[in-house]
Amino acid sequence: MAREQNLIIAGGINHPFEASAAALAGVLRDVGIDSLITQDIDDGLAAIGRREYSLVTLYTLRWRMLDDPKYAPFRDRWAYEIDIAGRRALEGHVAGGGGLLGLHTAALCFDTWPQWRELLGAAWRWGTSYHPPIAPMLVHADAAAHPITAGLSTFNLIDETYHDLDAATDSKALLWAGDQPVAWAREGVGRVVYDALGHDARSLEQPDHARFLQRAALWTLRRLDADVAAV
Repeated sequence: MAREQNLIIAGGINHPFEASAAALAGVLRDVGIDSLITQDIDDGLAAIGRREYSLVTLYTLRWRMLDDPKYAPFRDRWAYEIDIAGRRALEGHVAGGGGLLGLHTAALCFDTWPQWRELLGAAWRWGTSYHPPIAPMLVHADAAAHPITAGLSTFNLIDETYHDLDAATDSKALLWAGDQPVAWAREGVGRVVYDALGHDARSLEQPDHARFLQRAALWTLRRLDADVAAV
């Protein structure tokens, strides 16, 4: 089977995105998905229309940074407002049957685009959502809930738990940390998975979490079938 092509758009503040994106690429490489990583968000969004990417992964932290003065030192480099062309690129990719994988900080992106929640499946609710410090946790997967979680069960992870995210009405919760859902899938012409976990490479490379990510990516690509059931 031909190898799938994935575009990872990464970068932002307070997270080791360079190492984490490389770790994610390694996790997905093991199931036949090759990744190109970029921190140039405009070029990355434009590239969606220029090249044949079957999967686009958003693993970045880009918003206007106007909500708190503590972000002022980072605005020149990292503040971002997605334009119409960028929105259409992501929407068109999914509407055309492409897969979309969002990780961790993707829910905080694009604060001037209300429809991002509906596309990604969940979004940060400014003024309500929050996260405690990174800590050990138990992550629960309902094996019967979805093809992605078939065969998965509870696992230990050291990560950051986002609380009180705003989920889209058509999203199916896949993973929970305590009483907080932390991963969702939604399906239309294209398939989307958002995993709110994944602060760093340690989280992404934890074997159970890596397996979930592999299955999630393959599901968005419609490759999670009998041939890859062992993943």
